[in-house]
Amino acid sequence: MDDAVSGLKAAYGTLFTAVLIVLAVMILICLIRAIMGPRVCDRVVAVNMMGTLVIVTIAVLALKLEAGYLADIGMIYAVLSFLAVIVLTKVFMGIYRESQERSTGGKGNGNT
Repeated sequence: MDDAVSGLKAAYGTLFTAVLIVLAVMILICLIRAIMGPRVCDRVVAVNMMGTLVIVTIAVLALKLEAGYLADIGMIYAVLSFLAVIVLTKVFMGIYRESQERSTGGKGNGNT
């Protein structure tokens, strides 16, 4: 019975390691998209996706290391990631509105 349990743990360890490698590659791809753009929208979505992938990585590590406290860290990171994307979106929307006002010569279009 112990051989079956140890074999199952080894299989899960290999699976978790493979999943972590795939997640790392996906995070790097999102980082490249966040740097290259070409639009601000692409960058914001890439940053949001990186946050989600990091949360999944923390969850997989919690399972692999059998550390329950990592689940709490993942939830805290989820809240921080959400707030960071909201702030980033607000900043870019402010920059966009400012550039629109400059291009129209300071005349607002009546929408605030």
